[in-house]
Amino acid sequence: MTMSNSQNWRLEGDYFEGCNCDSICPCIFLQDPDKGHCNVVVAWHIEKGHYDSIQLEGLNVVAVFVAPGNMFTGPKMKAAFYIDKRSSEEQVDALSKIFSGQSGGFFAAAANLIGEVLGIKTAPITFEMQGRRRRLSIPEFIELEIEAIKGNNTDIDSLVTNPSFTVAPGYDPIIARSSKNTYGDLGFEWDSSGKNGFYSKFKYGP
Repeated sequence: MTMSNSQNWRLEGDYFEGCNCDSICPCIFLQDPDKGHCNVVVAWHIEKGHYDSIQLEGLNVVAVFVAPGNMFTGPKMKAAFYIDKRSSEEQVDALSKIFSGQSGGFFAAAANLIGEVLGIKTAPITFEMQGRRRRLSIPEFIELEIEAIKGNNTDIDSLVTNPSFTVAPGYDPIIARSSKNTYGDLGFEWDSSGKNGFYSKFKYGP
């Protein structure tokens, strides 16, 4: 099914990510990744969302980004997207257009950093939140678990304030660390467990 690239859409919910950089990943300040490259897994759980009249509540989307150098100065990244297997054909089409940047907004700007989309596929996605822990699972492909880093006052989240770039503009990311971060698909394989993580709410629109 093919739809026009609507400018009538909104998404909001919770997101988290994990990468191979040590905490705190320098990429959010437009700096070079501390390992010379950055492999990032990003997960979104949509609490509220629509694309025209197509409702998107409750669905999950995952993106994998492979940056061979600085994300912002190049070389450009490779990306792959996984869309909740529970999605209808209409919902898959809508989410593909939003997350590929075809429908404007944050993802249209982010698309300028991507040199190649390796694929968009549906998959069974588990997205879990428990307190300051987040977990993502796509059987056979991805396992990601992160937990917020504790500061001196354990009742207050440790944040990166005023970052130059974040996956969720308008929200200061909570600093976390992965206990598990493994990926294997599309010719890439890594284990970045014990490395950087972030999470926060998100809101996107055209």
